[in-house]
Amino acid sequence: MSTTESPSNHDHLEEMSIKDLLININREDSTVPKAVMRAMPQIEILVPEIVKQLQKGGRLFYIGAGTSGRLGILDASEIPPTFGLPHGVVIGIIAGGDSAIRKAVEFAEDDTEQAWKDLQEHQINHKDVVIGIAASGSTPYVIGGVKKAKDQGLITGAITCNRNSELAKAVTFPIEVVVGPEFVTGSTRMKSGTAQKLVLNMISTATMIQLGHVKGNKMVDMQLSNNKLVDRGVRMLMEELCIGRGEAEQLLKKHGSVRQVIEFIRNNARD
Repeated sequence: MSTTESPSNHDHLEEMSIKDLLININREDSTVPKAVMRAMPQIEILVPEIVKQLQKGGRLFYIGAGTSGRLGILDASEIPPTFGLPHGVVIGIIAGGDSAIRKAVEFAEDDTEQAWKDLQEHQINHKDVVIGIAASGSTPYVIGGVKKAKDQGLITGAITCNRNSELAKAVTFPIEVVVGPEFVTGSTRMKSGTAQKLVLNMISTATMIQLGHVKGNKMVDMQLSNNKLVDRGVRMLMEELCIGRGEAEQLLKKHGSVRQVIEFIRNNARD
């Protein structure tokens, strides 16, 4: 039996008080960062490969089904507003299509051919990277997609929560975050999903920093798409350039991004 399907460390959940349920769920969740830490060497090997391909004009694709697919889409969707990249550089694809984001599509994950068809709709090529996400490591949709991608010469990775899974064996750069049995047996939306989210955060954030989309510790390329982000941009400029709010607001409005303002001021200072 795979680890993700093994019986919970807790039983008679329906007899627990709400307090005990919450404490025990939290206790299980607290083990996840340690599991991610154990997988750190695998993550560290994959990130430079992604950076290298994106520097060549490649893209990063996440493919998954169910919770895993939704987590990939979530991570991909946050790249443009956070780091200023255009849509289409990091792409999340879920078995069953966009309708599966909100509602499960029956048996979509069982098709071994569909993931590659979905990838081909994006004119996938040898510059791109494909990461398959599946807690079980046995999802046919994901395995079929990464196998075909690898056969076509693409860099492939995987995020799974079982050791020695078929998915891990199908890719060049597997990441195995073994978090142990779920609080509710087999419910991989819990610890496994948390682990996958943490790893995705690490991969995409480290990649974006390496690509130069963070200066110091600031998101200098973030999209100014609401008042909160505009205010954050103003405060960044006030701190970085030692200027008042009014001047920072005017500069940001004129140049459109924190990076553009900083580069404009520094270029003028050199002149």
